This record gives sequence, structure tokens and C-alpha cells, in this order.
Amino acid sequence: MPVFSVSRGVSLCALACSLSAPALAEEAEQSRIIVTASPVVEEAAAKVVRTPGGVDVVSAGDFEDRLAISLRDALSFSPGVYTQPRFGQEVRISIRGSGLSRGYHMRGLTLLQDGIPINMADDNGDFQELDPQVFQHLEVYRGGNALRLGGSTLGGAINAVTPTGRTAPGVEMRVDGGSFDTLRAKAAYGHADGRGDAWAAVTADRSDGDRDHGRRRALRFNGNVGLKLSERVETRFYASVQTIRQKLPGALNESDALDHPAKGNFTGDQARNIDSIRLQNRTTVALDGGELAFGVYYNAKALDHPIYQVVDQKSEDRGVFASLDLAGDLGGMPVGLTLGTQARFGQGRFRQFVNVNGRAGAPTSYQKARAQTINSYGEARIAPLAGLWLIAGGIYTHGERRLDNRFAPARSGDASFDAFAPKFGLLVEPAQAVQFYANYSRSVELPGFIELGQTQFDTLAVGFVPLQPQKAWTAEIGTRGTLGMARWDISIYRADLRGEMLQYGAGDSAIPAATFNAGRTRHQGVEAGLDLTLTPWATLRQVYQYSDFRFRGDAQFGNNRLPVAPRHFYRAELKLGTERLSISPAVEWLPQGAWVDYANTKRVGDYATLNLGAQAEVRKGLALFLDARNLTGERAVGDISAVVRYVPDNPATVANEGSVAFYPIERRAFYGGVRARF
Repeated sequence: MPVFSVSRGVSLCALACSLSAPALAEEAEQSRIIVTASPVVEEAAAKVVRTPGGVDVVSAGDFEDRLAISLRDALSFSPGVYTQPRFGQEVRISIRGSGLSRGYHMRGLTLLQDGIPINMADDNGDFQELDPQVFQHLEVYRGGNALRLGGSTLGGAINAVTPTGRTAPGVEMRVDGGSFDTLRAKAAYGHADGRGDAWAAVTADRSDGDRDHGRRRALRFNGNVGLKLSERVETRFYASVQTIRQKLPGALNESDALDHPAKGNFTGDQARNIDSIRLQNRTTVALDGGELAFGVYYNAKALDHPIYQVVDQKSEDRGVFASLDLAGDLGGMPVGLTLGTQARFGQGRFRQFVNVNGRAGAPTSYQKARAQTINSYGEARIAPLAGLWLIAGGIYTHGERRLDNRFAPARSGDASFDAFAPKFGLLVEPAQAVQFYANYSRSVELPGFIELGQTQFDTLAVGFVPLQPQKAWTAEIGTRGTLGMARWDISIYRADLRGEMLQYGAGDSAIPAATFNAGRTRHQGVEAGLDLTLTPWATLRQVYQYSDFRFRGDAQFGNNRLPVAPRHFYRAELKLGTERLSISPAVEWLPQGAWVDYANTKRVGDYATLNLGAQAEVRKGLALFLDARNLTGERAVGDISAVVRYVPDNPATVANEGSVAFYPIERRAFYGGVRARF
């Protein structure tokens, strides 16, 4: 279990208790905040808690006894990370309301593996290529706190870190499976000596899914080799290869989502098939009082995606990066400095065809795309008084996007963006293992190819749409720490947005497209986590989110709430037992459903699910586990694709047509497995 920064959640009454606790510690004392974790996770946690805002580190040990097929399973107890199921590995991942209008894929978050962006150069992202089975830990930087990873978006960044031969030596084997013909396997090996180290893992995954037409198959390789060039210099090469095949059951109308949650959509044999490879190198140089890191990377991806049409995309992304971290004294005051830059360059061939039962028919669109995004960032930290850190920094973003429409050259277009996002912060550490913080930051989110190359309502043709960046100013205050039986992580934030990229019809806007820049909106809420060690054999961990996302004086919808995200969301797990043998009942509770539409005419229902986990260590290095989900067979809506105005189901029509915008929660399921390390 990591750090206090492996933030757990919060029940409302437990939250009140934690707020009455005392406060914080010196930067040099950060490691004392960590309770139990591997040394490498402790080091990562001690680093992230120097940030004056919402951050946490999630150790792989937190989800190793679960069937973690997606980031939802890995991040279920990370405060502020809203994850809801769609189907299989397709989930909604949102932080502070990022990408709410997206009913597919992801926007507003930067995903990285070992510090290298998974997102394409236009900043649009997917997450199927991140396999939780191979993570050593995940670093979550919410909102403007992602500055040190070069992130400038509203949601922030998530960095998934894989092991090395030094952190995970020996052989690791794992097999798990269960309901819906699910079967997964992992084989990993790590080795290290004085000259260097190597680590590699092969994982395989197959399942028929808990819905019809939800079958998936995947085979992945992840590995890295590190070479010590001298006592101060190390270089590391990474490789990641994936082949993923997934059928898409799609969204349902409300009655089917509730009464027939196993139903899937067979029309067009919709699917997402991905073949990708990522190669990167990172070199680190230890300096007196700091570290210099630099490297390069290359990503190539082929996407075969039959949906309403067959989408055929081939893309390549290249990048370079460098960062410098220094710490020392200035006039007797501790100081720190971080400088860095990331330059990403991408190109793609995007073709679309008529969908003929999942195969390409007549061509309908052909575009060539080029993008570059360069983020240069800096942050200075100074402690004028013991236990008080002042932080100032910012990110300068330059972006270029070009779409060449080969079918309709007149609908080609290009755009260039430049923006600066400053950040100011305050970190107070008045006592050991307690912190209070505040920050004020700007975020800038550039439109990607999905937003710029849209189907235009006036002609129903694909063309370039000149959207502007989404910008926001966010204020945040919070506290985290450990005191007695409690470990907490609580942030309160308010973000005032201009130009939020939403999908609700442009109205009087000059842009005749589905996605456009809205006027003023506001995202505010609470991200909270609380762990309570009740006895040596009983630990309660919890997360709670309050989300208030709304328009501000919109011409169509006034001050209506934005759909998709519910106001309250709570998860809790009670672990009873020891590291040798334990049982863990858990609950997920949504007390009031989210709005479905921008008009605020329809909410989904509330729900509560009961889950159960168990694990037993047969002998050292060999363990069995059980993961039982939705034991009461609850039927409810998990995620929503936002609509302008909800259309009720109509039994008088042949297909009982209504708004097809709902994804049911996972049905009752039982999984088990065995893991061994030697």
C-alpha cells in the first residue's frame, strides 16, 4: 500500500473528522508520510507530494487482487478520478469534468507510460493500450498539477510506470479468469547486475464480455533495458507492442439498459482493432543537487474501426523531451527548480468507408493530417520560512494542426495555437506528515483532429472546423496527511471555463458542427479520500466526489447543469484480515443519477452495488484471490452519452426507439486467479 498520497476516499462523516486533524511536515520529511510501500513507490510518492495541489500515487498492490482490465479497476480508489464502465476495456475517465461531451475515447487528459505520452500529437487519447497488469504504480496529477509532466489540460495527467529489472527481479506468473469466459495470463521476468538490468512481460486477455457482441482479444508485450554508462549516467530503452481486437456492443436506450443489460448492437459489426508499437529512450544524468533527463520516442498505430462508417487510420508520432530538476539553497533558504520541454510531431492517414457488415465499402472521406504540440514548462519553489513553500511556474503551449481533405480540397484547413498557462501555489507544512495547499492555475486544451475534422450540419460533409482552444482558470485548496488511525487527501476546486468543447448543437453560432466552443461554464467540486486503520486487522478505505458542472448564462440552457457526471459518488472497501488471509466487502453508491441531456429534462436512476474480494497467501510468493462483483445483480445505468434533449422510449414504435445513450453497469460476475513470484 503506498503513501498517504495513495489517497483513499472519504465518507461524508469521516471527512468531517479528518478536517479537524492538525497539519504538515518539511519537504525533507515527506518520506515519513508514507506508511507501507515498495521503496520505488515511496520515492515516487515523496516526489509528487511536493506539488501544492491534488496528486496521488497508486501502487499495483492496491489492485493486484482484482481482475484489473482497465484504468477503472486500477484507479477506483484514486480521489477525483471519475471512472464509469461502458463495456470491456472501454470506460469513461474524467478528472474535474474533462471530456464530458465525449461518448467515446477520451479528451482533456494526458496519458503517459513511463513518462512518454500515449496521446497522439494532437492530444486526443485512447487508453486500451495501457494494461494495468504490467504497472508498478500510477502517478495521478489532477488539473494544473500536471505541470511537471508537461500537462496543460483541464483534467491533468496520469503516468503509468512499469517495473525494471532492479525493481522487479525474478519470475512473475499470473493466471485469472471467470465469468463470461474471461481468461487472462501474464509472464514476466526481471534481471539486474552491476552493468544494467532488463525486464519484460507478455500478457494475454480474452473474454466474451458481459454484453452480446462484446468479445475481446488482446496480446501485449512490454519491456525495458537499462544500461549504466557511468556512476552518474544511465540510459534506458523501452518497447511496447499491442494487438487488440474488440467488438463493440454500443449504447442502449434506457429500457434496454435496465431490463436487458446483456443486449448488444450487432448492426454493422462494430469493432475497434488496434495494432501499435511504442519505442523510446530515456537517459538520466545525476547532478550535484539534481537530475537531468532527456530522450526520444516513436509511436506507430493502425486502427481499424467499423462504427457508423468504417474508420481506417494509420498514424505515426515522434517526440523529444528533456527536463532538469535542481534543489539547493539561496541565501539560506531551500529552493527548487524544474525546467522541461516536450515536442510531439505526428502525421496520419484517415480514411472512411461505408460500413458493409463491418467491412469497408465505398470510400466516403480521405484526409491526411499533421500535428505538432510543444509544451515548455518551468516551476520555481522557495521556502522563506520553515514549513512554508511558495511555488510559481507555467507552461507555454504551441500547437499546429493541418487536415488535407483529398475528397474535397476546399474543406481542408489548418490552425496554429499559442498560449501560456501560469500557475501559483502555496504549500504549508506545520507538522509532521500533514500538508495544506492552495493554487491558482490556468489550463489550455487545444482542439484535436476529432474536433477540427467534423461532419458539418449545413452540408453533411466532412470538413475543417476552426475551433478555438478551451481555456480555464482553476482555484484549488486542500489538505493531505496522516494522523493516528487516519490518512486523508482532500481537494476543493473551482474552474471557470471559456470555450469548453461541448456537443449540444451550435444554435446561433457561426460554426455548423457537432462540437464547438461553448460560452462560459463552471466546474467545481470536492475530491476526497480517507483511509481509517480501525484495528491491526481492519482497514476502511473510501473515496467521495462532489461534482457541480454547469452553464453560466448560456443562450439556450441558462444555468443548467452539464450532463453525464453525477453530483455525488462514493466508494468504500473494508479489508478484514492480514496480508496472509483477508476478505474485503466493498460498496459503490451513486445516491442521485446524472442528467442525461443539456436541457435537464431527464436523470438516470440511483444505484448501489455490493462487491467482495478475498485473498490468501498459500506460501511466500504464491497467492490466490477472488473478485466478485455486483453480488445483488443491480441493474442501472453506468455511463451516458450526452444528448441535447432526451427522447423517451416509445413502445408504439417497432424498436421502442428513444435516446440511445446509455451504458449499463457490469452484471453479476465472479473472477478468481493465482499469482506467483519466484
